[in-house]
Amino acid sequence: MSPGSDGAPTGLTGTPAANAFRDAGIAVTWMMAPTNRQLAMVKDPQQPSCAVGWFRNAERERFARFTKPIYRDKNWILLANAGYTMPEGATLEQLLQNPETRILVKENYSYGPDIDAMIVRGKATVAVSAGSTDQLLQSVSGGAVDFMFVSEEEGQYAMSRRPGASGPQNGRGAGLRLLRPKGLPHGAERHIMCGKSVPDSVIERLNKAITFR
Repeated sequence: MSPGSDGAPTGLTGTPAANAFRDAGIAVTWMMAPTNRQLAMVKDPQQPSCAVGWFRNAERERFARFTKPIYRDKNWILLANAGYTMPEGATLEQLLQNPETRILVKENYSYGPDIDAMIVRGKATVAVSAGSTDQLLQSVSGGAVDFMFVSEEEGQYAMSRRPGASGPQNGRGAGLRLLRPKGLPHGAERHIMCGKSVPDSVIERLNKAITFR
């Protein structure tokens, strides 16, 4: 997702979200904000706000309401340090049960119920970061951690942006590689997540305008 010439978001989740607000006739002011700032705005009862492209889970349903899905990710993959060795035939569960595995997760982020649960019951060392995407990539490529979770789309995009990347065929470039252990869940659906101060009528209008599926 990135801003278009008019400030509205574009991309896999940005375009359908912008189209939904436009087609529903709902006036909106677009702004760029880090993940934690988006979360704080949605939680603020005095400021009707929505955030684009968030996963739905029980924790977030306590303070937010969600539209119908606007997009569904492709399969999850691992964006790993090029020096990380994954045992042949290993499952994701096995990787996360290894105390020597070091994974990087984004603060206040969800990777869907399956991966979230595997992380909680796993024995891997978990590093939590509130950094930007580029900072996360630097942590992985620099060897501070072994890998992070990304969608197929995000992984291919990240590889294409790295200096010296050799493309998706072998998944290597500038200290990074893409790995696909067994047991990786399918990608989750993404929604427009709005605060409780956003009226039900707005959610209903957005749902009527959303064309996904």
